[in-house]
Amino acid sequence: MSLKDQITEDMKSAMRAKEAAKLGTIRLITAAMKQKEVDERVDLTDAMVLAIIEKMIKQRKDSIAQFEAGGRQDLADIEKAELLILSAYMPAGLSDAEIQAAVASAVVETGAAGPQDMGKLMAALKPKLAGRADMAVVSVLVKAALAPR
Repeated sequence: MSLKDQITEDMKSAMRAKEAAKLGTIRLITAAMKQKEVDERVDLTDAMVLAIIEKMIKQRKDSIAQFEAGGRQDLADIEKAELLILSAYMPAGLSDAEIQAAVASAVVETGAAGPQDMGKLMAALKPKLAGRADMAVVSVLVKAALAPR
C-alpha cells in the first residue's frame, strides 16, 4: 500500500472513530498532497509525499518554537499534537553513526576533497537520507568531513 493510500485509509478510520485532532491533521496532509498534484500535474510517489510531510514537520517545529517564545503554550501544545501525528508517517530515523557512515561513503563515492564539493556531496546524500535524517544535521557532518585538516 502506498503512503498516499495509507493516509487516505487513516483519514477514514479517524472519521469513524471521531478523532477530530487526528482527522484535522490528516486533512491538512491530503490538502497539501492535492495542491502539489494540481500545481505540478503529477501523481505523487511515496518520496514526494514524504517530502510534503517533512516540510509540514519543519513548519510545526518552527511554530512550536515561536509559540513558546511568545508565551502561547496552548497553541504550542496543538502544534506538538500535530507534530506527533505527522511524525507517524515518517520512516524510522537513522542513528548518528549511520548518518556518519553514509556521509563517509558518499565522500568516497563522489571523490569530494574540500568545502567546494559540499553541494555535490549534499546532492548525493539527499535522496538516500531524505525523510530518515535531519538534513541540517547532515549538513553539519558534511562540513566537518570536508573541513581541511
